[in-house]
Amino acid sequence: MLHYILHKKASLLALIVISQLTFEVTPASPAHIHTHQLNKERIEDGAYIARDHDHIIDGEHHSEFDHEAILGSIKDAEEFDQLAPEEAKKRLRILLGKMDLNKDQHIERNELRAWILRSFRMLTEEESADRFEDADENDDGKVTWEEYKSDAFGSDEEDIHSHEESNLQMIKNDKLMFEAADKNKDGVLDKVEFVPFSHPEEHPDMLPLILKNTLEDKDSNGDGEIDFQEFIGEKAKDQDKEWLLSEKDKFDNEFDKDRDGKLNANEILSWVVPSNSEIAEEEVNHLFASADDNHDNLLSFEEILENHEIFVGSEATDYGEQLQNIHAFQDEL
Repeated sequence: MLHYILHKKASLLALIVISQLTFEVTPASPAHIHTHQLNKERIEDGAYIARDHDHIIDGEHHSEFDHEAILGSIKDAEEFDQLAPEEAKKRLRILLGKMDLNKDQHIERNELRAWILRSFRMLTEEESADRFEDADENDDGKVTWEEYKSDAFGSDEEDIHSHEESNLQMIKNDKLMFEAADKNKDGVLDKVEFVPFSHPEEHPDMLPLILKNTLEDKDSNGDGEIDFQEFIGEKAKDQDKEWLLSEKDKFDNEFDKDRDGKLNANEILSWVVPSNSEIAEEEVNHLFASADDNHDNLLSFEEILENHEIFVGSEATDYGEQLQNIHAFQDEL
């Protein structure tokens, strides 16, 4: 699925999930946008939206996105926002007990990083399950290609083909992803197989297809690499000099690691697929900067609870199902 969707983890760890996408396009990314209901976490113009895409907008932190991302739905986020501070602290303390692997009443950087990455995995599964339910039109526990195609692109073939050519390319790319995710080759995807289909960027065996689709979209001269002109694409003609200079700086200093003027396979994947590990590390730094009041490079339970609004607005605490089942946590401790 290389039309990739805007992700719902739009928090301190986040990508935001929106049914019909309206977003500010990162012009240098590969070219295709798809705005259907199922695809809630894909790319904008080819490159995956980073999980923290909407964490800071115009210099302002958006905690609403944090809560939505933690809970997996706007409805649950609104409900959580109504919790009294003491109740929020009570639930947060239970989570800290699970996060604190060495049981020293402090959260170390590696413990927080591990918890954040765990949150990413859980949210991926939750989001995939939601999209699976949407696509499984006959509720038989399987999604056929036709079911997915109908949900993603509509059932009117004439309408589909009446759209620009990129629409047909998206369908082709999705079909390849669908077939690759169908591990037992029975022509349908079950809930387990649907996860790498809906989130191929998080599954190494799907990366070759992401690379293939990106090259088909962007590699106009067919040399297996992407130069700067291919990187910026046709939209460059509508941009000003400042935009071009900004994109050239990103191309040269962020993506072209070997400085040979082209992006090779590994560099292309580094461009289009954001690193969860890097985003988690950035989030660890953010949370420590916000809550490590005594600057000892540890977060005591007291420091975290004192700053609980930061953490309950962060996927680091991975609320969701767990916070709604408080007794299950208590039984495990």
